[in-house]
Amino acid sequence: MDSIDHARKSGLLPVSCTIIAFNEADRIARTIETVQGLVDEVIVVDSGSTDGTQALCEKLGARVVHNPWTGFGPQKRFAEDQAKNDIILNLDADEWLIEPLREEIRAILAQPTLPAKSFRMRMTMVYPHRDKPCLFADYHNYVRLYDRRATRFANSLAHDEVPPTPDAIQLRAPAYHQSIRSLAHIVTKGVSWYGLQKKERKTKGSLQLMVRLLIELPFQFFKYYVVRRHIFGGLYGLLFSVTVAFTRWLRICILAGY
Repeated sequence: MDSIDHARKSGLLPVSCTIIAFNEADRIARTIETVQGLVDEVIVVDSGSTDGTQALCEKLGARVVHNPWTGFGPQKRFAEDQAKNDIILNLDADEWLIEPLREEIRAILAQPTLPAKSFRMRMTMVYPHRDKPCLFADYHNYVRLYDRRATRFANSLAHDEVPPTPDAIQLRAPAYHQSIRSLAHIVTKGVSWYGLQKKERKTKGSLQLMVRLLIELPFQFFKYYVVRRHIFGGLYGLLFSVTVAFTRWLRICILAGY
């Protein structure tokens, strides 16, 4: 039975879930399990995992495709190209759907046609070793359900976002996003990402650079601890904000070539 026949039998529009992965065996199962029953195919584009990610995903019914790492945008565009369906649900290997969001998506897919070409989701942060976000948790709002004929990922090494279409709809329920495994992971992940940014950006003037180096640490700490509400995360929220502020300061050094 092909994907469209399966979707018609289930009463849902045919959807492909795309996930990019590299050494995600410790957390990708949760991602795949939360889309089961909503989508008729899961495509995992793996860039060379050595921890058994590929076998785990195949065991859960996903189709695994190898593609050497090309940067965030190109890798996600490659994943889009592998899909059988034009409706794409994109998730990262550290994200998962909670039941209210599953039901909201199910109601959308039960309609004869999509009511919009793109849908935004609030990807709400969950600290490591926890199952739910803290009070007033930080989040980012991204298009993650969309028709690839109307919009798709930008071809950028470091920025992996789908531009919203003019009719974009905001979904009410959030998804959960456990983007880091530890405080040390913030630094290693950030350094790798900022290296990709450097390839796409020119070095800024020395005066502006010196000013940023002086103010970046306190500015970023205030931004994350107060504005993004990690003050409600207890001791871990404080440690998180300090670590992110330091990593954002490192970004200035990396972009300047230091």
